[in-house]
Amino acid sequence: MNEQVHESRHAPETTSGSESPVVRLTPKALEMAKRMREKEGRSPQTALRVSVVGGGCSGFQYSLSFDEQRNPTDTVVQYDGLDVLVDEVSLPYLAGVTLDFVEGLYGAGFKFDNPRASRTCGCGSSFSV
Repeated sequence: MNEQVHESRHAPETTSGSESPVVRLTPKALEMAKRMREKEGRSPQTALRVSVVGGGCSGFQYSLSFDEQRNPTDTVVQYDGLDVLVDEVSLPYLAGVTLDFVEGLYGAGFKFDNPRASRTCGCGSSFSV
């Protein structure tokens, strides 16, 4: 089994070992993901899948979904009560990403902070490397 597991009891500071998690969740992002999972009536074992797909105005687009299935090649980041899954194709694009949840005058939503992105679009959900 190739699955990599990183544990974090309190996002994102504490991880097992010296290796940083692939995707960091701020405390607010963790809270909101867990709240949305519950609101959708999903079980506590349902993971948050973070991935990258082709498209968007900058070439790639972030994708968030809840997933019951874990693939053997998924990297798993374990936060307090929430597993975050990243597939092997998305992994190079998401390494070092911080996922936050922001609220403002124009609404609320998840925000990706990707240090590898060379360009992002105004919507904040697409990027290029």
